[in-house]
Amino acid sequence: MTIIQTTIRLLTFRITREEILQFNVRHFVFGLCGTWLVGMGRYWDDPRASVLQHLGIGSVIYIFILAGFIWLILKPYYIENWNYFTVLTFISLTSFPAILYAIPVEYFFSNENANIMNVLFLAIVACWRLGLLYYFLKRFTGLSRSQIFVVTLMPICLIISTLAILNLDRVVFNLMAGIRQPSSHDYSYFVLLILSFFSYFLLPFLLTLYGVGIYERYKIRKKH
Repeated sequence: MTIIQTTIRLLTFRITREEILQFNVRHFVFGLCGTWLVGMGRYWDDPRASVLQHLGIGSVIYIFILAGFIWLILKPYYIENWNYFTVLTFISLTSFPAILYAIPVEYFFSNENANIMNVLFLAIVACWRLGLLYYFLKRFTGLSRSQIFVVTLMPICLIISTLAILNLDRVVFNLMAGIRQPSSHDYSYFVLLILSFFSYFLLPFLLTLYGVGIYERYKIRKKH
C-alpha cells in the first residue's frame, strides 16, 4: 500500500491498528511536508499572522507539541507499542484537511460572507481532526469510550488554555476590547476566544476523569 493510499484510509476513518504500526520515516516526511504546505496556505492572506505562521513553521512546531501532549497523556495507561513517533506521524498526516483554510474566499465574497465561510472551514477541519484522533485512539489503545473521550479532549483543551494564558495569539485578546481592523478571519478568532473559555471550564472535569481512568487502568494491570 502506498503512502497516499494509507493517508486516504486514515482520513476516511478506515485505517487499522496494523497499518498504523507500519508507519515509517516516509510516512512522517510526507505528513511533515503536508503540514508545512498547509501551514503556509492557512496564513498566506492573513496580515496579522506572524512570520513563523506565514512560513508554515508555526504549524510544524504545533504538531510536535500536540503529539507530545497526546503521547504523555496516554503514557500512564501503559498501552502496548505506544510511542511518540507513531503519534507524531499520525498527527502530521491529519494536517491535510486544513487545506480548506487556503481557499481565498475573501476574493470572491464580501467580508461578512468570507468570515462566515472561514468559520465554517474552521468547524469542518476541527471536527474532522477530533474525529480522527478519537478513531485513532479507539483503534490503537483499546481503552473504554469514556476514557478515549477524555484523552481526546484533554490535549486540545490544554493547548488552547496555555496559548490563551500566555497571550500568544494577540488577536484573540484584542477581540475582548473590540475589533479595530476588520478582516475575513475575525469570526474565526472570535470562535477561538469562545473555545478558550470552554477549555478553562472543561479542564478541571477532564483532569478529574483522567485521574480516575488512570487509577482504573492501574487496578486492571495489577490484577493481571
